Amino acid sequence: MTETKICNNPEETFELGASLAGGLVAGDIVLLFGGLGAGKTLLTKGILHGLGYDVDEVTSPSFALVNLYNTDKFDVYHIDLWRLNAAADIAAAVGLDEILDDAIAVVIIEWAEKLGDFSFPNGEIRISIAGDGDEPRTVTLERRSGR
Repeated sequence: MTETKICNNPEETFELGASLAGGLVAGDIVLLFGGLGAGKTLLTKGILHGLGYDVDEVTSPSFALVNLYNTDKFDVYHIDLWRLNAAADIAAAVGLDEILDDAIAVVIIEWAEKLGDFSFPNGEIRISIAGDGDEPRTVTLERRSGR
């Protein structure tokens, strides 16, 4: 199922993330696609807000690569692949196999295109964000079942 939404400002991008939180279940993988400034981290902050987490504690894991946020409902792993070379074994570099073993995890991956053809057994939620800054963003959401 594919759905497209228009977010006219950053607040609407944040609110979209918050609304997505209610539909997440343990094991969900959220793959984020979009250029610099598209709102991937903002959408992630919205998701964590929707899960009752303090968004002031949510930062882009660009340098840490992986941030773990323990919410009342899930362990949320926020991964940023921006700094990693696509030729490397990116999944191993961030410990993705071990993260996927966490039975109560939700995983959010920014710059997911760098994973190449990595396959998630339970499927994924793919979110593509077009636009940046204060201009409207077109957000396409697609849930894909496992392969």
